[in-house]
Formats: sequence, C-alpha cells, structure tokens
Amino acid sequence: MTRPTNRSGPVGVGIVGAGNISEQYLTTLAGFPDVEVLIIGDLMADRAEAQARRHGVGAWGKAQDVLAHDGVEIVVNLTVPAVHAEVSSAAVAAGKHVWSEKPIAVDPAAARALLDQAAAAGLRVGVAPDTALGPGVQTARRAIERGDIGSALSAYTVCQSPGPDAWHPSPEFLFAQGAGPLFDMGPYYYTTLITLFGSVTRVSAVGSTGRKVRTIRTGPRAGTEFTVEVPTHVAALASFESGAVSQSVFSFDAPLVREGIVEINGTEGALVVPDPNKFAGDVRVTRGSAGAGDAQWETVESVASGGGRGLGVLDMARAVRTGAPHIATGELGHHVLDVLVAIDRAVATGETQQVASRAGAVHAVPPDRDPYAATL
Repeated sequence: MTRPTNRSGPVGVGIVGAGNISEQYLTTLAGFPDVEVLIIGDLMADRAEAQARRHGVGAWGKAQDVLAHDGVEIVVNLTVPAVHAEVSSAAVAAGKHVWSEKPIAVDPAAARALLDQAAAAGLRVGVAPDTALGPGVQTARRAIERGDIGSALSAYTVCQSPGPDAWHPSPEFLFAQGAGPLFDMGPYYYTTLITLFGSVTRVSAVGSTGRKVRTIRTGPRAGTEFTVEVPTHVAALASFESGAVSQSVFSFDAPLVREGIVEINGTEGALVVPDPNKFAGDVRVTRGSAGAGDAQWETVESVASGGGRGLGVLDMARAVRTGAPHIATGELGHHVLDVLVAIDRAVATGETQQVASRAGAVHAVPPDRDPYAATL
C-alpha cells in the first residue's frame, strides 16, 4: 500500500489516448469534484486538442507531455490494448500512478512486470473495468453476502452480438491479438464474477472464428476489409476458490443480440445481476423452486451511488490522498487477464488450464460513498 500524499485538493489527472472511450471518461470525471483533468495527450495531437477544447481541459499534446506535467498525479491510459503495458510503464517511470483501460496488458508476464515496477516505486496501478464499483454489482454482492439466495453455487453469463464492425468506425483493433469478444468483453464479466465469487482456479473452453475477413460497415471507412486474428466465439467454464462454477459465452458471431446476461444460482434461490458493462440496473431475486413462468421476482434495494467510466479513477484518487486501498487494483486486473489468457489457451489446446494468480481482496464500496462530494 502506498502512503498518502501531502497534497490537498482535487487530484490532477492526465489522459493518454483521445479515442472513442475518452469521451465517456471525460464526461464522467468532469462531474467529480475530487479529480481534475489537466491535460490530454494522443499520438495525433490535433485529436487531443479537439477533446481538450470540447471538455474544457486546459492543455493537450502528445503522451510525453502528459507524463511531464507536474500537476498530473494519475495517468489514465486509454490507448489500444497492444501498448497498454508500455504506456503504463512509462507513466510509472515518470513517477505517476496509473489507471489503465482493460486489459492491463496483452500477456500476464508484462502485467506482472508493470505491477512489480509500480510496487518498487511506491505507486498504484488501477485497471478497468470499474463497472463493478457501481450500484448494480455492489447491490448483488451484498445480496449474496447477506444470504438472499443461500449459498451461491453457479453463474451463467452471455454476451453475444454480430460484432463491433457493425458500429465502430475503426474496429480492426477489436479483432486483433489481445482483443476479440473474450478479451474485449470478458473483463466486464469476469471482474463481476470474481467480485462475487473470489478468484478463478481453473478453466476449460472451446472457440471458433466465424469469418477470417470482416468488413467495416459504418463511418468514412465503410466497405474496408480487414483480417481477423482471434476466435470470435468462445464458450468457457470456470471454477472459483469459493467452490462456485460458471459457464459463459462471448461472441461476435451471433445475429441475435443477447448482452448483459448474468444469472447466479444459489441453494435457496436465484439472482439476476445487471449488465456488467454498465454501472446501474435492477438486481432481482427469486427464492424457492419454480418454473420459469411461475417464479416470483423481487427487486433488491440498491446500495452505493452511481457513476460512469472513471469511477475507478476517482476511487484510486481518493485512496492516493488517504493511503487507503483502492478497489479495482492492478492485482485484480492481472488476475482477470490471467483468466482470459488461460481460456484462450484452453481454446487452442483443448485442455483444462490451471490459473496460478489470485486477485487478492476485492473490497466493497461503502454504501454511503458519494462520488459527487468534495472530500479532498
């Protein structure tokens, strides 16, 4: 754990990467009094400038300008997955804490090296997704811990669609190594499951690639073809330290869209968790045994406050000031990546894979925490 800083007031944030996801981060962070975005950097400085002007950020430039900014305490790394570890490592070398979009790296060894580098420097690493800090997953966590469905036994999750080439103007990176439906969407679902069940111990999986070549279907580059490098349909089984098990589908090959499905079965009932890719939503529970049409569902009273992408940055910023642990840690991000790589390896080999890493303690969000309060 790092010691608290001797600074006061909002924590200075610098963003590296001014692509699509930066819009959500910048919108969310602007509403949190405890953080202040000071500068945006990007390979294309004009893109950084456009986002800075759009959101009232006072400075912009390249990545190195963000790392050199004296007021920046946390670098928010929103680059493409292939360079996540490289950019985060450079930020740590510059003396900055790092919040990284998922995944933390494209391989566990690079993730481990980053975490060791940060620990040696007394700096923090936080990793998306931070949706598990929202009221949806936090309410589900408390319901399970309270025993609302008895002992949790299993989970069933589905995330399937035709794929992001249908809506993203530059989707190639989502079909490259380190992405695909497993690495793009899997972090949301496994971060949620690990929050609810604890660390994963072993996995099995099968997968396929529906089309080796895809075509961009929207934006100025519509009609452009690109090569698919990864499986685009994965079905995975996982075992957890708690004894619970899960079965999950991740697909970019499904004409029928079914996303955000997380169902938890227990000894005395079942619980439906909101979409792990979102922060809020109703948690519903049914008890006893009944047919699908006969189940009596109740909505569980929500806990914790809302937020959006950047909620984990705020949690880490407050922890930097106070010295308390933050929730979406680098160790959690490393474990999630380890799980995804093990699933990918299981697809390739056809063999069950053991998962050596562990997430460590995943702390709950205090139910009275208000992200919109000025506490620093």
